[in-house]
Amino acid sequence: MRPSLRQKAIAVCNRKIAQKGADVGVSFYAFFANRNDDPELLLEAATWWIWTHRLDHFEKAVRIRDMLERGV
Repeated sequence: MRPSLRQKAIAVCNRKIAQKGADVGVSFYAFFANRNDDPELLLEAATWWIWTHRLDHFEKAVRIRDMLERGV
């Protein structure tokens, strides 16, 4: 995952955790606007989420943030 997407995803996870608490779940769609204005980037996130790590549609934001910070 490219560094800019990784940083954006970490920021989204941090914001969701701050707003709703440590048990909040996220999907990779949370990292994007409601429009698919960058299909290549969306596919990159989906590949990391679904293909590489075989994650469920919704995962705890804390788990995703920790994975991203570790560079997994």
